[in-house]
Amino acid sequence: MYRHEPREPKEFEEKVVQINRVSKKTKGGNRISFSALVVVGDRKGRVGVGLGKAKDVSSAMKKGISYAQKHLINVPMKKTSIPHEMRIKLGAARIILKPAPAGSGVIAGGPVRAVVEAAGIRDIVGKILGTSNRASNVYATFEALRRLKNGSV
Repeated sequence: MYRHEPREPKEFEEKVVQINRVSKKTKGGNRISFSALVVVGDRKGRVGVGLGKAKDVSSAMKKGISYAQKHLINVPMKKTSIPHEMRIKLGAARIILKPAPAGSGVIAGGPVRAVVEAAGIRDIVGKILGTSNRASNVYATFEALRRLKNGSV
């Protein structure tokens, strides 16, 4: 008989934002692969974003997670929110992140919410103004958090 030992909790929380099925025309027919956009965070101020591509979904997710874990950033926080407002334009994505008073929660759309929650920010207001492309919005949010300065600006 095997004794099941309790599994230790994972260091990072993983959230799959988007899975894409990509089809490529080749001489022998269609070649199908998958891409997975994954957000990884410890809910204590560290967050990473990774895009994995592979022939099957689980491998793509693993690649995305490992890339995200290798490229983590530290997000400066002021109590449970961010230190100051951040407006960013990255490609077609335009995003606004504003600090919110304690207890107001995460008021943001899907892609922004995934990144912000993984970082451990509990009170924030986010707005997506540009494209509805999830990948672009995730990368723009990630860049906005990366550019935050400690203290107010």
